Amino acid sequence: MESSNLFLLMLTLGAVAFYIGRSRSLAVATPLGGIRHLHSLPNYYGLNALLWCALPSLFLLILWLVFDEAVINSIVMSSLPAELVPSSKADYNLLLNKISNLADGIMSSKGQSSALIAVAESMAGLRVISQWVLTALCLILATIGLYWGWRRVAADYRARQSVERVMENLLLGCACLAIFTTVGIVFSVLFESIQFFRSVPFFDFVFGLDWSPQTAIREDQVGSSGSFGAVPLFVGTLLISAVAMFVAVPIGLMSAIYLAEYSSKSVRTYAKPALEVLAGVPTVVYGFFAALTVAPFLRDLGADFGLTISSESALAAGLVMGVMIIPFISSLADDVITAVPQAMRDGSLAMGATHSETVRNVVIPAALPGIVAGIMLAISRAIGETMIVVMAAGLAAKLTANPLESVTTVTVQIVTLLTGDQEFDSPKTLAAFALGLMLFTVTLLLNIFALHIVKKYREQYE
Repeated sequence: MESSNLFLLMLTLGAVAFYIGRSRSLAVATPLGGIRHLHSLPNYYGLNALLWCALPSLFLLILWLVFDEAVINSIVMSSLPAELVPSSKADYNLLLNKISNLADGIMSSKGQSSALIAVAESMAGLRVISQWVLTALCLILATIGLYWGWRRVAADYRARQSVERVMENLLLGCACLAIFTTVGIVFSVLFESIQFFRSVPFFDFVFGLDWSPQTAIREDQVGSSGSFGAVPLFVGTLLISAVAMFVAVPIGLMSAIYLAEYSSKSVRTYAKPALEVLAGVPTVVYGFFAALTVAPFLRDLGADFGLTISSESALAAGLVMGVMIIPFISSLADDVITAVPQAMRDGSLAMGATHSETVRNVVIPAALPGIVAGIMLAISRAIGETMIVVMAAGLAAKLTANPLESVTTVTVQIVTLLTGDQEFDSPKTLAAFALGLMLFTVTLLLNIFALHIVKKYREQYE
């Protein structure tokens, strides 16, 4: 049985277990005089049976899916004839992919050796056996769990505590999964970055002024070493982000103040969703808009005033990126301003302050931590943007603070370095991981700064 169908079957059996457990609890309660004589409500008995039925089998299904392919590949590759044993890791992966395609029927067996076809048939057979074994084990576990949950139903059984304990452990597991995922991402980037810094000195990377990561294929070819000074990328990233925040922060914050404090209910009903529509527009659409509309307009406008504006400029990318970020700041600031207690506004107005003075001297300071946190989130969003920069700012790594010129960012270079078939042992490719590590560090510092601001200015209002 396919994994998706097996998953649906486990959910169906869980629903059946819930019905059986609840029905048995009602049957137990009837001779005793009603459900008030049960320790827990009938739904908890049903949920307890559902958890016993579904959780073990689903856990087994997840573990099986994680390790199944790796185990089958290992068994198949270890059974290869001597003439098919690959000599390198690249040949190993290529041969494994070829065998997998033959087993799946994606590649025709015509022209292939009989030994290779036999290995592919062995892989297909192992996959079928694996599916049947998984189905049988999941059904056995679900049946045993269903029976156990049904047997546990009794008037004095603490079903509610049992269910809540399991749910608490599930929530803890989800939290740990998120933490472990973050740790895994950090270490995966860190290890590859260490490999890069073995070839390129750390200070040359962080403080270098020339970015030209092109490396030659042959040792005697000119430019075989490449230049990995990342300062132009950092400057370009900060320049475009600064332009974007110069647009997004005033407009987003002022629109949030208007919607929260001055607009009528009817205006807010339509204006807030219309503003948040901008957050749902794909970034590639913003990139098209920047490249086809904003950039030519700025170039022609600059020509009218005697300014030379590149057809791909930091200004065009920053302006469009700022428009994209407006909903982030506006929505978060609006929620924070709305959350300020009405009693503070009433007290200020009662002291003789006008509405504008109340907003300026009471509401905004009270909402400042949330506003700063929203701005920091928007800055992180701007730093990590790629498509708009690729289409509107270009790929040239120039060390300039002039927004009228073409620049590039860290994320764009990461995409460029990892595009196409690349060898993950060359400094050119490993440079992408080093850039990712620096980008991760910068966004982490921004988040720490935002948390510091929030904790410093947070006040409790009753």
